[in-house]
Amino acid sequence: MINVAGDRVEVSGAMTLTEASKLLTEGNATLSSAETLFDLSAVTAVDSSSIAVIFGWLRAARQQGKSIRIVAPPQELLSLSSVYGVTELLPLAA
Repeated sequence: MINVAGDRVEVSGAMTLTEASKLLTEGNATLSSAETLFDLSAVTAVDSSSIAVIFGWLRAARQQGKSIRIVAPPQELLSLSSVYGVTELLPLAA
């Protein structure tokens, strides 16, 4: 589920294959400012499709001349990105 809260996009629930298409579409629709912060602190489950969703948001933002940052990624997401060797490609906020 995606909820816009001020300058943040709060993602909650599962970021898994069954939700991936919906999350990609809804997340892309939130790209209204120069930089969008996606807060993943309320994400309860991830799988490899969550990485694809993030890269989809990143691609859509770049096509619009914008950027995204990921805030509070779940440890499971960071572990998966490490296994796939793409951690450095994720737009993680400091």
